[in-house]
Amino acid sequence: MTPPTHILAVKQPVQANIYSRVGRYVAPVILIAADYVAVVLAILTAWYLRAVLLPYHFPTLPPFHINNTYVYFVFPLTYFLFLAYEGMYKKRLPFWKSVEILFKICAYVSALAIVVMYFTGKAENISRAFIGLTWFFSFMYLISTRYFTKRILVGIGLWQKPVVIVGAGKTAEILAKSFEDEPNLGYKIIGLVEDNYVDRPLIHKYPHIGGFANVEQAVINSRVQDVIIATPGLAREEMLNLVYRIQPYVRNLTIVPDLFGVPLSNMEIETLYNEKTVMLKARNNLSLFRNRFIKRLFDVVTGIFIFSFISPILVVLYLAVKYDSHGPALHVARRLGKNGEEFVCYKFRTMHVNADNMLEEYFQQNPEAKEEWDKFAKLKNEDPRVTKAGKWLRKYSLDELPQIVNVLIGNMSLVGPRPYLPREKARMGYLANTILETVPGITGLWQVSGRNEIEFEGRLQLDSWYVRNWSVWHDMVLLLKTVNVVLGRKGAY
Repeated sequence: MTPPTHILAVKQPVQANIYSRVGRYVAPVILIAADYVAVVLAILTAWYLRAVLLPYHFPTLPPFHINNTYVYFVFPLTYFLFLAYEGMYKKRLPFWKSVEILFKICAYVSALAIVVMYFTGKAENISRAFIGLTWFFSFMYLISTRYFTKRILVGIGLWQKPVVIVGAGKTAEILAKSFEDEPNLGYKIIGLVEDNYVDRPLIHKYPHIGGFANVEQAVINSRVQDVIIATPGLAREEMLNLVYRIQPYVRNLTIVPDLFGVPLSNMEIETLYNEKTVMLKARNNLSLFRNRFIKRLFDVVTGIFIFSFISPILVVLYLAVKYDSHGPALHVARRLGKNGEEFVCYKFRTMHVNADNMLEEYFQQNPEAKEEWDKFAKLKNEDPRVTKAGKWLRKYSLDELPQIVNVLIGNMSLVGPRPYLPREKARMGYLANTILETVPGITGLWQVSGRNEIEFEGRLQLDSWYVRNWSVWHDMVLLLKTVNVVLGRKGAY
């Protein structure tokens, strides 16, 4: 079937390609200038706090001075070297990955400054408060300036990267959604190369510029230098055929393999040149004792801080639940913990004490609700079991606050897989082995990815991905995202 002529006759955005080529050289210079301003401002802010404000409140502090050479040359140059080494002026990274790298860079520069000043005999003249403040403000300023600078560069086209995607199926849809969710990546889809264009929803959003048979001409006409092959279902010979046909006409060719669900965050690539073979090495992070120790240490330190902060809130909520309906304020339930062992999980009671009987009666009167329960293991619209106070608690996820006690005890974590019910173990299938390798969490990947909007099978996939790709940074990011999700009441009912 021949595509409609209006689709084939799409006018190519030549101007966008010109801007992207100019931006390849101009954008890094602008980013360097923005980084310079951020670092200098951070140093000056830290200096002002240490040299002016702190001595005003603590007169016993010795005076502090810093040479302008360090402010305007040494520190900025050191940051530039680390930023350039990490490819921060060329790579297009998701926001949180960029934040992770900036966090490490600021820590490395601060540590390097301390070491250098120690060996050069300058340590007695430097302030530890100044170093700590410089780390904090450089981290915050670099995040902010880079974010807004890239937004401006994307808006004027200098950080945009026009791409053609070969394929328009589910994989291409995931890519397009990622590009939309992360506008600072700068990827602009110029067109799609696809044979089965009629059945592809993505075709209605982006131009269809050709099929696999004329992929070379489609790429040439698009004038792009970056092509992404997003057809992981193709046979090996067909994939190689596409690669060798496209590669001569572009600067960068990216292949999206069929590795969805495989742990990727710490994957290592090894190449055997003689055999022309690529090996991907995936690590199970939580199988290492040091990682489990770090995770537990993070839970204890952060958990104690959170518990101290929310203790008055827990008392107020306890009284509210106690006097709202008949029954205990706390709901003590059995949940699956590490290695499948059951433990007692604490929550504020949000249901009536005869909830099970109420649910059965409700299913008899509303058969469609039973189908919804089987699919999501939740009732979205109306749940007769939930009390008045319970609706409000669930709305803001306040019913889960007592689980901080479980975190301090050690049978739960701040971040982890969902605490599954014992009766759900059989339904978890082969993924149970992975998910139950660690303790469940108060929050986790599924909670910030849609919560109750996600089907049960989707939750299992997200939880297993989390376990295989765990890192302290992931836990910190998920905690921050949880705050946004809870305040926005996304997927809560």
